[in-house]
Amino acid sequence: MGKKWFWVLLLVPFLGLSQSKRKLRIEAEKQKASLISNLQSHIGYLASDALEGRRTGTAGATAAMEYLVKQYEKMGIAPKGTTGYIQKFEINEGLQIDASTHFIVNGKSLLLEKDFFPLANSASIAITGKPAMALHEKGQPWFLDIKETLEENKTNPHFDIDAWIKKEVTTAAAKGATACIIYNTGSMVDNILFNKNEKSAAFPIAVIYLTPSGLQHFTDPSATLQVELAVRITEKKRPASNVAAYIDNGAATTVIVGAHYDHLGYNEDKNALDTGHVIHNGADDNASGTAALLEIARLLKQKSPVHNNYLFLHFSGEELGLLGSKYWVENPTMPGAINYMLNMDMVGRYDTSHKLTVGGYGTSSKWNDIWKASNTPLIVKFDSTGSGPSDHASFYRAGVPVQFFFTGSHPDYHKATDDADKINYEATAQIVTLAYQIMGIADNQPKLDFIKTTEPQMGRSTKFTVSLGVIPDYGYSGTGMRIDGVSPGKLAEKLGLKAGDVLLQLGDYKFVDVNSYMVTLGKFKKGDQTVLRIKRGAEEINISVSF
Repeated sequence: MGKKWFWVLLLVPFLGLSQSKRKLRIEAEKQKASLISNLQSHIGYLASDALEGRRTGTAGATAAMEYLVKQYEKMGIAPKGTTGYIQKFEINEGLQIDASTHFIVNGKSLLLEKDFFPLANSASIAITGKPAMALHEKGQPWFLDIKETLEENKTNPHFDIDAWIKKEVTTAAAKGATACIIYNTGSMVDNILFNKNEKSAAFPIAVIYLTPSGLQHFTDPSATLQVELAVRITEKKRPASNVAAYIDNGAATTVIVGAHYDHLGYNEDKNALDTGHVIHNGADDNASGTAALLEIARLLKQKSPVHNNYLFLHFSGEELGLLGSKYWVENPTMPGAINYMLNMDMVGRYDTSHKLTVGGYGTSSKWNDIWKASNTPLIVKFDSTGSGPSDHASFYRAGVPVQFFFTGSHPDYHKATDDADKINYEATAQIVTLAYQIMGIADNQPKLDFIKTTEPQMGRSTKFTVSLGVIPDYGYSGTGMRIDGVSPGKLAEKLGLKAGDVLLQLGDYKFVDVNSYMVTLGKFKKGDQTVLRIKRGAEEINISVSF
């Protein structure tokens, strides 16, 4: 054999190897391009104006749900809801004041909620009358100043303003009053609130509370007033649906991969950070995580690690307080052990300032080894906490190790400017690939152990000067603010508070739900000392608090 042929034969294997690498590289580029194209298609639809912001309970949310179902049907991934892919549940938001409620005095309309509001157990009724504040006449509205009652009972620990109102209104109705209009000319806190979770029977007459700004319209107690009053109290309920799909590998444990698909709609729930009745498309929050979850499912369908099953959960009601994930945890559609939960929420804005943060790093001793074995061009930073303002927190509180993929907040967060053209699609594709890689590495581990972690350091919650360190139960429909969890090492743990306790009052201020609790918390600062009143079972307890 000549030298020329010798060298040709020697080079043939290397040429074949080079061609093989080239083919693999081309195939990888095709897969990447396909992944980016799919993400653009998903986010482009989910964050379009046609879906009107995907607010839970709306036609836009239903359209998003139907889109998700069709995607899983196309991929051939089995349903795992209660009815096909769907797990329906109802969100009961309690009582609400209908917009038809009005209070007109001498031809001037008072502003609902600013100048007045009806009590939640007011009769739904319309009346007219010509009362004077100083007179209690049959067939007319009665005005009740609670100043003296509050002052007389300021040292009475058993005084209950709600019980007093019930007694006075019942008496007034029996004497022929057509309404009770309550106001406070004193400086003491009266704790009269609209309690959306009110369970008592409605009064036979209308009951209105005049705020200090509303009281300014009444300057002469002896003057006869021309009053037109209408109250309508209704129940506020809305339907919601989680979407569940499942890859069954016959394994003993299941990995849950989740993302919420709801957003803010036109800001009807007042949880946006801008104003105006405009569509909040939520491209990053959380069309990005929803799209990423679909593509993770697609990769797992093509080639799934065999030592776990995979359940894909798209949650509704996250923007209202993690309601969909909490409902699933309490009503699982899949029996058996959960290995861990991976949550994708706001993964679309990766750049040099918005790196990929992975929460839940401390929820299992195995995460460190798993992440050491990974490889990604992304800059990843870790947060140990398992809690936080997204759906993984519901699983963490149930004792499940979690991972929370999140590219950080930005100026468009919860604003109408969170649109699809601002998504970093290439980086989102890399995040999908990384999540798939992590699940492959974790598949070689035994079932992950669970570790409780400290208070969250990242997130999107409102900042207060003081904090008890409790996690609210947003789904609670009773009066007060029930605790869903207590942050380790924080004030609530030191005070002995625990999950299931219902917080009722802090200092002079009562609260009836999460929102009024937040308002109350804002009235205190570091160094303040006060008393917290809680209900534990059937017992009410007072606890001294030093912030």
